Amino acid sequence: MRSRQYDPDLTPPWKRNAPAPEVPAEPDLVVEEVATGFCGAVVRCEKTAQGATVTLEDRFGKQRVFPMEPRGFLLEGRVVTLVRPRPGGAPPPGLRLTASGSIAVPGARARIARAGRIYVEGRHDAELVERVWGDDLRIEGVVVEYLEGVDDLPSIVRSFGPGPDARLGVLVDHLVPGSKESRIAAEVARESSGHVLVVGHPYVDVWEAVKPAALGIAGWPRVPRDEDWKRGVCRGLGWPDDTAAAWRRILGAVSSYKDLEPELLGSVERLIDFVTAPED
Repeated sequence: MRSRQYDPDLTPPWKRNAPAPEVPAEPDLVVEEVATGFCGAVVRCEKTAQGATVTLEDRFGKQRVFPMEPRGFLLEGRVVTLVRPRPGGAPPPGLRLTASGSIAVPGARARIARAGRIYVEGRHDAELVERVWGDDLRIEGVVVEYLEGVDDLPSIVRSFGPGPDARLGVLVDHLVPGSKESRIAAEVARESSGHVLVVGHPYVDVWEAVKPAALGIAGWPRVPRDEDWKRGVCRGLGWPDDTAAAWRRILGAVSSYKDLEPELLGSVERLIDFVTAPED
């Protein structure tokens, strides 16, 4: 599902026409078009007189339309054939996807942990990342640790000692221009020599990165700035004033990447790509 640098295709010529797994082109599935290397999320599929097409959108918002030809795309580095989604969104027989939308690798063992890490801002962030990307992270050997806020992030990064063989990715809540978080991220970037990547999402808390539809609510309530955000959410939704129980309810509603907002999906994918990139 993630954009990576792939090795040249060393498949023997007599095997290159072998059937590839068929993968439904579900919205938000991230693939790479083989011929051009364009990587993006599926926006829509259309049936034309010339055949089926898929529209992909990259992380910069650029869209391109491609024919859904056999063996035309890469998903997690594997050649696949995109097909129009089946009713109900069920994957084709024999193909299992992870919660992040990646092709599952049956019987795969977890890789020995890399020196690189991903830090997230809180326990809820870490639990949400584990819920959706846990299978992928174990195969990649990426450990996720959570911080108690980001105020001390510059000193934490210096203590970690990032380098070419130990990259550090950091996920920050409410990373918007002019915020405290954006100033801290800029300071870390100046000191990192390219071995640290700080990305984030625009939401006050990672709770908001869960799509309201997953919880059966119309939307996340607006909470006054002088009120505790999580308690304000509970009050606005008519839930008991118990943020731990509220989080269990929210996390329990997440079964796959489809339940998360694109802003969080893109940020976590970028961090995994960054930490697992080959050494220069």
